[in-house]
Amino acid sequence: MSDLAKQFLTIDYLRDGNLRQQEAFHVISELGVMLDLSEYSPILCGTIPLQIDLPYSDLDIIMEVSAFTTFEAKLVTLYSQMKEFRIKSYLLNGDIVTKTNFNYHGFAFELFGQNQPVDQQNAYLHMVIEAKLLDQDPKRRQSIVDLKQQGYNTEAAFCQVLGLLGNDPFQLLLQYGKNNHLI
Repeated sequence: MSDLAKQFLTIDYLRDGNLRQQEAFHVISELGVMLDLSEYSPILCGTIPLQIDLPYSDLDIIMEVSAFTTFEAKLVTLYSQMKEFRIKSYLLNGDIVTKTNFNYHGFAFELFGQNQPVDQQNAYLHMVIEAKLLDQDPKRRQSIVDLKQQGYNTEAAFCQVLGLLGNDPFQLLLQYGKNNHLI
């Protein structure tokens, strides 16, 4: 695992990041979500870690879960009093997943549990690929943000910048990352 990929295993890097990252660090720490859910190996993914977020970008925290009933009960106990709390379980590619959303101190949270190690989940793999692409060419950052402001999702914006064509930007980006040894 590269040093760039390893940095995402904790939220410590946010403490010295840009203002939005520092605010995210404070809110996540104050809520205690990483500690309260530590048994599920939580990792913050998404656009805020990469500094390509928009004002409404959420805090996506992925976790490895095997006992979904226990996990769901813990989420309800910890966060059901939060604004706009909702929880749902559904099948994703034949596997059960649980997604919980709520708002806390101006941040939208999305907690995602899947029975797969966090460093093998697509959200983490996408983030590592995207981080390496931004590291290779920092000028891409503004192009990605501009496309996101036009309505592109993050993966589609990266595919556009890279000139990748196809119907599924999520799979295109993963394949690009594998082919170019980014993951």
